[in-house]
Amino acid sequence: IVLGCLLVVLGPRGAGRRRPRSADREALPDHGTWWTPPLVGLTGVYGGYFGAAQGIILLAVMGIGIDDDLQRLNGMKNVLAAVANGVSGLIFIVVADVDWLVVLLIAIGAVVGAQIGAAYGRRLPDMALRVFIVLVGVVALVAFLRG
Repeated sequence: IVLGCLLVVLGPRGAGRRRPRSADREALPDHGTWWTPPLVGLTGVYGGYFGAAQGIILLAVMGIGIDDDLQRLNGMKNVLAAVANGVSGLIFIVVADVDWLVVLLIAIGAVVGAQIGAAYGRRLPDMALRVFIVLVGVVALVAFLRG
């Protein structure tokens, strides 16, 4: 969680070392640096099993490795996290006992959170979204440390 927050904070500095952002916002973003896809994949494996700060880590990796707006990266993060969690969910259904009430509650929270996040995340300026992401990470860290 701490590493993810630090990478989100350092993202703008990493962006300053890359090529300038394209003026054409309709163009598809690059696939990023050579290390971006493997790290995104490893983050998916980590998130599928553990989950804590998966979104923050994904945003940090993509924010440094892919030349695009944080708002678009946030959308990509949502899709990637959904795929990783869906695959891990299928694996857990096959190999573990599932508490379906917990699944229902998490699903409701995820859908409501996705709707709220999509509605506001697109409208926030880059720095405001970055600050919000770090604040969520700090809250998650405190909750994690409290047990």
